[in-house]
Order: sequence, then structure tokens, then C-alpha cells
Amino acid sequence: MKKQIFFRGFWPAFAVIMLFAAFTLQNKPTVYIIGDSTVQNTGKGQAGWGTYLIDFLDSNKVNVSNQAAAGRSTRTFIKEGRWDKVLSTLKPGDYVFMQFGHNEGAKPSTTDRFGARGVLRGTGNDTLELIWPSGEKEVVYTYGHYLRRFIREAKAKGATPVVLSMIPRNQWVNGKVKRADNDYGKWAKEAAELDGALFVDLNKITADKYDIMGPEKVKELFPGDHTHTNQAGARINAASVAEGLRLQKQLTKYLR
Repeated sequence: MKKQIFFRGFWPAFAVIMLFAAFTLQNKPTVYIIGDSTVQNTGKGQAGWGTYLIDFLDSNKVNVSNQAAAGRSTRTFIKEGRWDKVLSTLKPGDYVFMQFGHNEGAKPSTTDRFGARGVLRGTGNDTLELIWPSGEKEVVYTYGHYLRRFIREAKAKGATPVVLSMIPRNQWVNGKVKRADNDYGKWAKEAAELDGALFVDLNKITADKYDIMGPEKVKELFPGDHTHTNQAGARINAASVAEGLRLQKQLTKYLR
């Protein structure tokens, strides 16, 4: 009799626990990451930091969805519908981490595959109208304009936007890593400030580490070129993201 009572009480309680667990899992905030190949990379021997960010977060409290794609710029990420895909599942309490800047430098006035990635420099309201061979018209905006669109539309969905400056390349000037504080890093910060987004100076945090490591050690992190890191380099950058969040006193309850 006691055994029957035990099992009769056990299954309803177990069902409640499972339902609560499922509800908690579904309602955890999600960190969506958008960006380029330095964030998401499937190339042989290469890796993006977005793959390893979860190692620095508590997966019991937060999900990570890495939506970055190789070769994309702020402009093409929107034009290809990738941003709309993120927006379609974005919910209040989520976060959007955005790191671009490596593919924006192509001339935006050319109507070819590489020109399609280019943006106008800065954060102003400058525009350029293009007519593609197909007859399609496209208005090209500044780097800051596209970032500010991500910021505003993420906020409209109740999410928190986090702008990150681009990771540094393996380029050196007078014994120091070349930084992005006069172009894309600077404009990323300006865009964040203009629309009230969080900003993590990923470029500076990792560049400071590279300066300490020195050119020979840093070279080991870039197996094929000066832009794309291997797994070890990607982990360094993911750690830098976590450090930047701590410096800003943001998402600390989710950090390991």
C-alpha cells in the first residue's frame, strides 16, 4: 500500500519538475552573435571566437546562438536576410552581440561580389545609390548607420545590443599591434554611444595581450593569413569578450 501511494505521488511531482525544467530552458535568455568569419569560421585550421564564448558563460542560465557568417559585412548581413532571421526569434531579455569591420573596406561603388560588402566610412548620414546590372537599385550607407540599425531594431524587440570592436589582425607597427581605434573600432564605439548600446572594446583588449605576447607568439595564432585565428586565437578573443563584459559590469550573472 505504501509503495502504491509513493508511486502515485511520484509521477505527478516528476511531471511538474520536468515541465518546470522545460519552461526554464525555453525562457533562458539567448545571446545572439552576428558578425563575420572572425566570429564564425569553418575553414580548415581556423576558428571564430563566437564558437567558444559559451565556455565563458553559464549554460544553465543563458543560451548562445552564433549567427555570424564568413565573408559578411554589416551591409550584406542585412541584404541577405540574415538579420531578419535573427529578429524573427529575438525576444525580450535576449542579447545581440555584433562584431563587424573586416569586410567593410571594399569599394562600395563597385557592383561585384566584393564591392557588395563595402560600406561608406564613418557614422554619418552619407549615402550612395547604386544600380546593379540587374537594374536593382540599392542605397549604401555608412558603417555606423548599419550598426545603429542593428542596435535600434534589437532594442525594439526588447533585447540588449552589445557592440564589439573588431578583433585585431596580425599586423604590427613599430613593435605594436595595429589597432582599429582610428577607423572601424572608433566608429563602432561612436555608434554604440549614439544609440545607447553597450560597447566592448574587443580590439584593444586582445591587442594589449598580443603586445605582451610579441610577434612570434602571435604569429602562431594565425595559420593562414593575418586575419583569421586558429582555435587557440579564437579562445583568446572569447576570453577577451568575457573580460570586456566584466569591465563594463554587464552580464556578470551569466559569466563563469
